[in-house]
Amino acid sequence: MRRNAPHLVLASGSATRRAMLEAAGIAVTVTPADVDEAAIRDGLLADTPGLPHARIALALAEEKAKAVSAQHKHALVIGADQVLSFEGRLFEKPRDMDDARASLVALRGKTHTLHSAVALGVNGETVWHDVAVAHLTMRAFSNNALDGYLARVGDVVLTSVGAYQIEGPAVQLFAAVEGDHATILGMPLLPLVAELLRRGVLEA
Repeated sequence: MRRNAPHLVLASGSATRRAMLEAAGIAVTVTPADVDEAAIRDGLLADTPGLPHARIALALAEEKAKAVSAQHKHALVIGADQVLSFEGRLFEKPRDMDDARASLVALRGKTHTLHSAVALGVNGETVWHDVAVAHLTMRAFSNNALDGYLARVGDVVLTSVGAYQIEGPAVQLFAAVEGDHATILGMPLLPLVAELLRRGVLEA
């Protein structure tokens, strides 16, 4: 980080996103955004049926960046979001373990898409954004393998869209992955680093 660089704020409570930034040597303050994600998503789809799911991820990331940057004047705020798209449907975080099982059964043996978006906000306005895509294929795992996975990870599956965190035991459920690892974890990191370099936040 350069001296006199703008203060960086992460508008997310995601431990994974924070760890990604810290591992990259990017120090941030964390202020989770207080936005109604479901209302934003549903409003977008009501206004524009068939809206590309990447646009929804981007809108959510931008709303988070704008909301938190309005509270932190002159700071550079990082907003991020991710949506899972499968056969034209958006998946949400499971409501309970039965819902998690149903999500994994639906995805079993097939390919789904993750749209990850990141945005920078300053004083309540978006000043930059990027969206990246990853395609993931689950293997045709057995019911026994599914039961073992759910028993091993427990309620943590309720915290992730698709009921998995591929950096953990869920990797055993996958056959193929096409896309950047950071995108899969929920934030396009390389485009963000490039923009922070361009803005002089990081040492070039």
